Amino acid sequence: MTECCQKENIHRRIPILRWLPNYSWSYFIKDFIAGLTVGLTAIPQGIAYAVVAGLQPQFGLYSGFVGCFVYLVFGSCKDITIGPTAIMALMTQKYVDSHGPDFAVLLAFLTGVVIFIFSILRLGFLVEFISMPVTVGFTSAAAITIASSQLKGLFGLPGQPHGFIDSWVNVYNHITELKPWDTVLGVLTIIILLLSKKLKEVSEKWNEDTVKKLILKKCAWLFGLARNAVVVLLGTLIAYIFFIYDVQPFVLTGPVVSGLPPFKPPPFSSQSGNETLSFIDLTKEMGSALIAIPLIAILESIAIAKAFAKGKSVDATQEMLALGLCNIFGSFVSSFPTTGSFTRTAVNHASGVATPAGGIFTGILVLLSLSFLTSTFYFIPKSTLAGVIICAMFYMVEYHAVTLLWRTKKVDLVPFTVTFLACLFLGLEYGVLVGITVNLLFILYQSARPSVTLQWVWVSDSEVLLVTPTQSLVFPATDYIREVILQTCVTKNSMAMVIIDGTHIHYIDSTMAKGLKMIVDDLSVRGQEAVFWRWKEAAMFTVLGFDPELSKYFRFEDSLLTLIAGKIIIDLFCLINLMFNEEFTVRILFSLSLLFLKYF
Repeated sequence: MTECCQKENIHRRIPILRWLPNYSWSYFIKDFIAGLTVGLTAIPQGIAYAVVAGLQPQFGLYSGFVGCFVYLVFGSCKDITIGPTAIMALMTQKYVDSHGPDFAVLLAFLTGVVIFIFSILRLGFLVEFISMPVTVGFTSAAAITIASSQLKGLFGLPGQPHGFIDSWVNVYNHITELKPWDTVLGVLTIIILLLSKKLKEVSEKWNEDTVKKLILKKCAWLFGLARNAVVVLLGTLIAYIFFIYDVQPFVLTGPVVSGLPPFKPPPFSSQSGNETLSFIDLTKEMGSALIAIPLIAILESIAIAKAFAKGKSVDATQEMLALGLCNIFGSFVSSFPTTGSFTRTAVNHASGVATPAGGIFTGILVLLSLSFLTSTFYFIPKSTLAGVIICAMFYMVEYHAVTLLWRTKKVDLVPFTVTFLACLFLGLEYGVLVGITVNLLFILYQSARPSVTLQWVWVSDSEVLLVTPTQSLVFPATDYIREVILQTCVTKNSMAMVIIDGTHIHYIDSTMAKGLKMIVDDLSVRGQEAVFWRWKEAAMFTVLGFDPELSKYFRFEDSLLTLIAGKIIIDLFCLINLMFNEEFTVRILFSLSLLFLKYF
């Protein structure tokens, strides 16, 4: 308790106390500009991701401001912005379509609780079981699935597709109902977004030798940063002009509830049709999502934090604490699950944000839009929002990762491909689980088939088999090691001494200790002697814990020649040891052996 109240620990868990005392006017200006710029991106994205989640547009804005204020206090990375993301929206969608928005809000609360518990128990290491191939496969599949789900909005088609296959089936079934005006506007939106991003990249290389060029460069840079807001404003303006002349060629977003959301606890029961679902019923419906969504949220947020840390260490526990609280508090204002957004974080970083205080201005801008701009949101064409999402997903598909995996380790393409296909055809939660399982199977296979070097060595006119495992040994490798040693001796029809070099063995388990005992017994039956040479103390005492009599097989000499020469001396100590069966005796005898052989 005293440690928790120490100043250093308090500053670590409430980072605002660390940077706020040094806050300056220059920081304020940078945060203000960055916060407004991010807000211009967050508003159209929030509306778009609410559509992806199957919710009304205002829920995207409800999800977009609480994270800004909570992360201000508890966040440890100045660049990160917490809010709705495409992946969180997609993973929420199927529950919303089945049971309504209450599921999304409760899912946000439970996601926050799970993440908060993970942070208290310091379980951030669980994310490390999700390897890069699995992460890349999941992200790419999610991007393609989300983009596919927006084809309906891009072409103005009817239907409520779920998942990758269903989206394309829906396009095929309704292709004759394609609306040309929506299609043209959606395609133009994508083209403008792609060109503006390219313009931003090109403008960064322009010279600034005159004032006009400097202004032009800054305008191009700002246009590139705020491109999502620009295309949404243009689309809305075009739709409104048509509306003035009593023409409505586009499918519009429709009414958006005005005003701030009510502050109330998340719904712990819900009405689905004529049936009332209790809290237990709701959690049963969510199933694996209660673990999958928090894990994916943690993965996204910590990965973004590491990407923008710029050489600084990332406190995963603190990031989980902040993310958990963002979701818990967000659920009280009708938010669906949120996490770190790579797009908005990149905009925040590029805008020169100085501290997490930039989130204040983003949050205020979102609140202002809820209060005063909801009537304008009515005229946002759905095809424009679809174009914004599809364009964002284009950059999430990690094409280069396939080449990278091929160059580095081709076998990693297997978990990548399995995860990618499973996410597309089974769903994101199951796809991640399948990918992790396949990856763990690879790890288990490597544990079951460790690399072992076998050498026939002549020492003082005696031939010995030197067996050198290059890694620690655990239970899946027990039979393999035994088979390799015995098969090698049988194949060569040799009765030579077998020396197992433990230089690289830092750890073994009880099953492997039993396996080593069996190897000694098998070799003894054949009339061969076994020696455990240069073993680490931790591994050695695991073996001796299983059978103290195995102590007579351990040697510690630096060279094979000394090992053979000092065999008689060690055997003498082992004879003494037979009279005792206590661990401290074993330690004393081996310490004496080491001291003697040091001066042998």
